[in-house]
Amino acid sequence: MTRSSLFICAGLVWLTACSAESVVTAEDTPAPVAQAAQAGSPAAAETPAADPAETRTTASATSGNRLAAAGAAQNALTARGVRELDWEELMPEGEDERLAQLYRQQMEMLYAAPISEGSAADQAVQIGTFNTVPELNGTRIRLPGYTVPFEYGANVEITEFLLVPYYGACLHAPPPPPNQTVFVTTETPIRLRDLAQAVWVEGTLYAQIQESDLADAAYTIKMDVIEIYEY
Repeated sequence: MTRSSLFICAGLVWLTACSAESVVTAEDTPAPVAQAAQAGSPAAAETPAADPAETRTTASATSGNRLAAAGAAQNALTARGVRELDWEELMPEGEDERLAQLYRQQMEMLYAAPISEGSAADQAVQIGTFNTVPELNGTRIRLPGYTVPFEYGANVEITEFLLVPYYGACLHAPPPPPNQTVFVTTETPIRLRDLAQAVWVEGTLYAQIQESDLADAAYTIKMDVIEIYEY
């Protein structure tokens, strides 16, 4: 992948998510009820029609249970003094416009002076700023994302890694902006089994710059808890 294609990738993949569709084959599709139980047959007589009102009530109860569970989880976080964040909240006001301008400038440079694939200049470059949100400094937070370790191996225990908003960042795709990259430290070593699995990281957030070969980070989290992100 050339540097120019990597820059385009960085602009498009930043803060995006993927969705999947399930496919049902003909063999998986049940036969129509009319074929299984014709009108007037005992099976038809024993199968009452679904009550639309009852169906709506069940759906409403399920939705209510989910909302109640989400509310209880949020109340538990609040009781512990933890604030749940999304990635956009890590960027100060006006940062979207500044980032768009930086991407435009970089693309203009690439068009003016194209870079040959495989050359020494063909490198994935991190675009963005170290601008942070001052009021978040020292806040106990909970943030979802994907892990990027500095060491790999089935039994490797680590105490430092990067947290990024999309899978593949810093590895298969250019790194996000510094203020969309978080350097995570933990006193208790952990093992990262599946980099494609999103996680929740909970701890204290600091506006503290960390530099690394993979990417630079404008924020640091001193982690207390890491959990699997349930979709």
